[in-house]
Amino acid sequence: MSHIELRCPKCGTTRPADMSAEACLACGSPLDVGYFAFDDAKGDTVPTPVHDTSARVTLGEGNTPCVVLNTIGGRLPLGRLYAKLEFLNPTGSFKDRGTATMLSVAREHGVAELVEDSSGNAGASVSAYAARAGIKSHIFVPVDAPEAKLRQIRAYGTAVHPIEGPREAVTKAAIAYAQQNRLVYASHMLSPYFAEGTKTFAYEVVEQFDAGMPEHILFPVGNGSLLIGAFNGFKEMQASGRIEKIPRLHCVQSRNVMPLVAAFNGQEWGPEDAAKTVAGGISIAAPSRQWQILDILRLTGGSAVAVEESSILKMQRDLAEDEGIFAEPTSAAAFAGLEILTSEGVIQEGDDVLVPVTGFGLKDEPPASN
Repeated sequence: MSHIELRCPKCGTTRPADMSAEACLACGSPLDVGYFAFDDAKGDTVPTPVHDTSARVTLGEGNTPCVVLNTIGGRLPLGRLYAKLEFLNPTGSFKDRGTATMLSVAREHGVAELVEDSSGNAGASVSAYAARAGIKSHIFVPVDAPEAKLRQIRAYGTAVHPIEGPREAVTKAAIAYAQQNRLVYASHMLSPYFAEGTKTFAYEVVEQFDAGMPEHILFPVGNGSLLIGAFNGFKEMQASGRIEKIPRLHCVQSRNVMPLVAAFNGQEWGPEDAAKTVAGGISIAAPSRQWQILDILRLTGGSAVAVEESSILKMQRDLAEDEGIFAEPTSAAAFAGLEILTSEGVIQEGDDVLVPVTGFGLKDEPPASN
């Protein structure tokens, strides 16, 4: 894998690429993938950290469609509202984009057994792709994770480890288990390869909106892997001349867990202020890549807003009843942010907006009810 190295986006320190490297030895920041041969990628060449094509692990992820939401979009002062149906990925969420790359690199490195921690979607994704790759997996989960997600994780034959306590306790338990058993900790939150895999979201958006990019993209953000990957993908497309300008990227969180919103807007908030949210996929009180996410929001002219729990559940119902899209609450949170951004004038009349439906509604129980 001599065509890549791992680079710290914060202090610039570099180190050789391997599966165990997730944090910069100099400053502790999560690492990114850097390419020797593709930094100035041109034309149709797309950089990938996987050198040996025979090691690639895939279940047909990506190429998810974009649809126009006429009913919900028609209620708001904007141009067209688009949804990118990421729940049509193989395990029902966008996480498959990152997992496919992370597990391909793991396979290329000869990894036989790995550990991951997840509130649900990433655990299901890693379990499925590990099974596909012939790699044994251990998934650490919150004891109160949705039963539907736990059933899906178990279906792939993984070893499930339920952990009591806050989400951060699950991560600590997973890291300790990996260290004690000398296993690879393949974290979707920290792995540079996972974040790298989510870049394909941006590549597809550029292809699908060849006639004109949307002005805004709203993301539900916990650890920010999709937002970070999308930004990096758009940067590559901009460098290659495919697009002139990167869309404004916005972060939406639940008001119950809003570290990024508070930091972006200069508000007081700490992990001790976190409360339970229906949007479990973004219930991250201390994101490991917080500074990187905030930088991206500022660089693209984006915003960070927090939405009420009632607004999330209402939007989940509206998406299903008015548009035929059954989104999990985490996905619905991003759509709930539309009302705030339009009322504040951040999104203006005539602006086109894209929102990814990051996960399928059947993954959370109980579903929204009338």
